[in-house]
Amino acid sequence: MPVDRSHLALRPRAREKIVAPVGPTAVISLRAVSRLKSGHVWVYRSDILSAKEAAPGSVVSVTDERGRYFGSALYSSSSQIALRMISPEPVADFPDLLRERVRAAIAYREPLVRDTDAYRVVFSEGDFLPGLIVDRYNDILSLQILTQAMDAEPVRAALLDELTTQLKPAAIAERVEPHIRELESLPPRESGLLIGDKTSTVFTMNGVRFHFDVREGQKTGAFLDQRENYAADAQYAHGDALDVFCYQGAFALHLAKVCDRVTAVDSSRPALEVADKNALLNQREVEWIEANAFDLLKDYSAAGRQYDVIVLDPPAFAKTRKNLETALRGYKELNLRALKMLRPGGILVTCSCSYHVSPSEFLAVVTDAARDVHRNLRLLEQRGQAKDHPILPNVPETSYLKCLIFYVTAL
Repeated sequence: MPVDRSHLALRPRAREKIVAPVGPTAVISLRAVSRLKSGHVWVYRSDILSAKEAAPGSVVSVTDERGRYFGSALYSSSSQIALRMISPEPVADFPDLLRERVRAAIAYREPLVRDTDAYRVVFSEGDFLPGLIVDRYNDILSLQILTQAMDAEPVRAALLDELTTQLKPAAIAERVEPHIRELESLPPRESGLLIGDKTSTVFTMNGVRFHFDVREGQKTGAFLDQRENYAADAQYAHGDALDVFCYQGAFALHLAKVCDRVTAVDSSRPALEVADKNALLNQREVEWIEANAFDLLKDYSAAGRQYDVIVLDPPAFAKTRKNLETALRGYKELNLRALKMLRPGGILVTCSCSYHVSPSEFLAVVTDAARDVHRNLRLLEQRGQAKDHPILPNVPETSYLKCLIFYVTAL
């Protein structure tokens, strides 16, 4: 007997939502649709077909040309990332959604963060709050706002109120990146306190104490993404240690707990001055050297200097894909010179925070450097960013930090 299937035509196909859009609508290309279906949350400006009624920083409904609904997104009128998806459903009250997600971000970290009172509270897309970074340093919060939507006054007000309610900080400070605000066509704003009047504190990571001042340092203040790697490094360290690109001394001071001698190098005198204060705070002896890392490694390797542990933690060499080849050459040179200076049985800790350098590319560069200087490598650990910097598998940009720990011997 024939089966009547006429009623099925009234049902939407799987994954094709029939939803009444809320607010303005952004119409996207088929290429963007494919990207969203793969699980990514960004739509580039080149894939926006229409967004005529969308105000800068507004929440928009996202559809394709056929009217199929894909969710709600934060709209930027200036960024190359024009849409950042925030929900598969309509969002009528973004400040209220932000409050909910701040609470969820705090709850996510409660069972994961250990041995520290400094950690990332909100990690942008990793916490489904694109364009927002919040770090905690003991009783002070430091935040960065990176998009038009997060800079809107109702959103700022909701954010500050929720952070105050949940974490009860003594102060909340904002670190402003002028370049980012320029890219987002946002008015200039000064870094400084938003709530409270406390500007400095002392925080602890893995039993090591550090000074924090809202007026100093890079990004929101310190490199909290390396926190778990600092502790991992100290498990293998011994003898004489060299920390290259030491910044304010986090790796060096973790090494100083277990090594006989520690030398630390950075080109920034202000960073080294803070590092020295941190050493005094922990009653540790570290030799701080102000120098260009490439020049120092070249001179030291030529002079036959030898170490039992070397840490390489440079800034990002590849901020865009077009810088990749230059970055790989830089990583190879650093690692080659460091490997030449390691005694048999030495430990190399080498890092890259360049998203555009993949884990496999970074590992290959270090392996090539070892081959060139006749060293054998045993990979002890292949690590990434701390767990308070969550990674979304469908958003590869949330995974950026590589940290390799090797046991090194001669061929």
